Amino acid sequence: MSSERFLIIGAMGCIGAWSTKRLLDDGANVVSYDLPGDPHRLKLIMGEDRIAKVTFLTGDVTDQTSLEAAVKQHEITHIIHLAAIQVPSVRANPVLGSQINVVGTTIVLETAKRLADQVQSVAYASSVAVYGPANKYPTGPVAHDAPLLPTTLYGVNKVDNEWTGKIYWQDHQVRSIGVRPAFVYGPGRDVGMTSTPTKAMLAAAAGREYTISFGGTGFYQHAEDVAKALIAGARAEVDGAPVYNLGGATMAMDDIVAAITAAAPESAGKITCADNQLPFPDAYDGAPLDTAIGAIGYRDFVEGTRQTIEHFRQAIADGRLDVDRAIA
Repeated sequence: MSSERFLIIGAMGCIGAWSTKRLLDDGANVVSYDLPGDPHRLKLIMGEDRIAKVTFLTGDVTDQTSLEAAVKQHEITHIIHLAAIQVPSVRANPVLGSQINVVGTTIVLETAKRLADQVQSVAYASSVAVYGPANKYPTGPVAHDAPLLPTTLYGVNKVDNEWTGKIYWQDHQVRSIGVRPAFVYGPGRDVGMTSTPTKAMLAAAAGREYTISFGGTGFYQHAEDVAKALIAGARAEVDGAPVYNLGGATMAMDDIVAAITAAAPESAGKITCADNQLPFPDAYDGAPLDTAIGAIGYRDFVEGTRQTIEHFRQAIADGRLDVDRAIA
């Protein structure tokens, strides 16, 4: 694995930070390509000695010249592309959303095409936002090849990316693989519409009250498990440009609150939730991804909640976590 050189575009985000950690644990070389900022999520999940092994580059995914130069100079063999802005930000600024989410992804694929003798594959995060409401699908987990019926511009951006990947394979044999996370939780998950269950876990660890911004039932994956799937997908170098759903856990909000309370009994009565159901199906079929690249092995949600709260407690004790910023 020492011959692998991964470029993580968006390494300072939640899934990017976990991808960085797992790759470093494997002994791979990691280059971060991101906008300027404090790598506070990296600091949350790994020590300074480990972070020092990362090569940090400042760059914008919409700058094709800079990205291509970085890939070429650092002899990148695999790209994990995670740079994106999420649903509320795209809604507020659709043009910027398209520039980052769509043009940025096209630039990543174009770079892989232009440096095809060097770049072996691209793995990227799509989203279950490509799907429509639950009533548009048969009962049971939604299949990876079910109709794409997005109801947000962010979802439209992700559909565009999936089809752009297919055309780059068709026309240029650029290997790419996309995975569709659902409700991601775990240390570092502090932005986005579905980040509030994780913020509730942090509040419980810090002894604070917190109200989760939605209710109902959803489909959850720990951020590290998403990172595991992206890395495995990049390494598999599957021909084509497939996109797959991830496995995970279907959880009702009452059970999520109960899991938080079980891990932090002192939080009983302090963690509440709204009663609105987010407009997404509550289960997705992750089996085809396991068949394509090997079993991912998603952790039990109750155990993942316990691990997350314990991680937060230790980070608070060590002074590695700004609770106010993370919860805001």
